[in-house]
Amino acid sequence: MYALRDIKKGELIEISPVIISPKNEWKYLKKTVMSNYCFHWGETGDDTAIVLGYGSLFNHSYSPNCIYYSNEKNSTIEFYSIVDIKKNEEITINYNGEPEDQSPLWFNVI
Repeated sequence: MYALRDIKKGELIEISPVIISPKNEWKYLKKTVMSNYCFHWGETGDDTAIVLGYGSLFNHSYSPNCIYYSNEKNSTIEFYSIVDIKKNEEITINYNGEPEDQSPLWFNVI
């Protein structure tokens, strides 16, 4: 995903609806390609949110320019810029949740 225009720090970029999958279904979901589009969900993070809309298209970076927040009331995930983003710049998130989290992921990060 690339910015179509300049985006200011703190700006809401995307609100993505989610499909909630309870914890006991993860053993099935993790065997599918859909597991690549999942976020931890719920108070303890044990449930899974399958992200729809553009939210499923943001690439990972250990130096992201966006952060995301779960909105459980609306069953959405909201994406906000954490720095100014220039037009044509890639929009990225840290798949670990927190922008500074350098924990390894399930794939090799280039």
